[in-house]
Amino acid sequence: MSTKLDDKARGVYLITVTPFTDSGALDLASTDRMVDFCLDKGVTGLTVLGIMGEAPKLTAEESRTFVKQVLARVAGRVPVVVGVSSPGFASMRELTESVMALGASGVMVAPPFTVRTDEQIAGYFEMVEETFAKAGGAAGAVPWVLQDHPVATGVQMTAALILRILKNSPSCVMLKHEDCPGLAKLSALRAAAEKGEVRRVSILCGNGGGLFLPEELSRGADGAMTGFAYPEMMVDVCRAHAGGDVERAHDLFDAYLPLARYEQQPGIGLAVRKHLLAERGAIASAAVRRPGPKLAAADVADLQRLVRRQERRLRELG
Repeated sequence: MSTKLDDKARGVYLITVTPFTDSGALDLASTDRMVDFCLDKGVTGLTVLGIMGEAPKLTAEESRTFVKQVLARVAGRVPVVVGVSSPGFASMRELTESVMALGASGVMVAPPFTVRTDEQIAGYFEMVEETFAKAGGAAGAVPWVLQDHPVATGVQMTAALILRILKNSPSCVMLKHEDCPGLAKLSALRAAAEKGEVRRVSILCGNGGGLFLPEELSRGADGAMTGFAYPEMMVDVCRAHAGGDVERAHDLFDAYLPLARYEQQPGIGLAVRKHLLAERGAIASAAVRRPGPKLAAADVADLQRLVRRQERRLRELG
């Protein structure tokens, strides 16, 4: 059994891709390779079945199989968070109980697009809290991550609403903050905790590939929970920032920014990430399960140029 997630979590919880074969089947051998690759790059934890993990394209059985493979390969070396967002609470509870029994450290939930008003959103997360209190059984409530990602969900949560949810949800130990622009919201949440208005929870940032990571760290974020084909960028930026070398953190971030920006293009971003991971040997195939994008020859040429420039800049930085 792994250690449960708590409100002191920090560092880089990498959002992983889900590897498939060229034919679209789950690739469990590449899953092992991917886990080894991520751990070798120094990540603090892993988050699976996220939006960029193609979770909606998996069957319920595939989701459990994939999580089981990841947890077996991790073997308790780092915490693993599992995305369990679902239209219904029965399926959410079933998947939660399953992955926690396998050794997951916690789960992550985003609000469904059907909730719009503050009252609806707050009421939804009250039911989430009740669900995870029951799903934990004798082991206690399941710790969970509140995902604030309005670009994907269409649900806008103000800082005041998030504070309300946290006050009503003692099992919520982390906010995955990926609202954009969101720096003012992040500052407001930290200021409220400093004033004692709400308990301090971990805040990991998820804005695509860490596009605002240095600024978010300066506003009080504890690290990153996002994906990028070069996870060592986030690891090194967080390490430099935590060590007090903010300028070094920005310099490192700047070296990777053109490629991170390219990877965040709507529509083809996941194909870009998987192509780069395949090139780096982390997965065998760059296949995105259908329906999904494919890269053109011109896209690949762009990536080759950006990688060369990135490597040159990193050598200059030492």
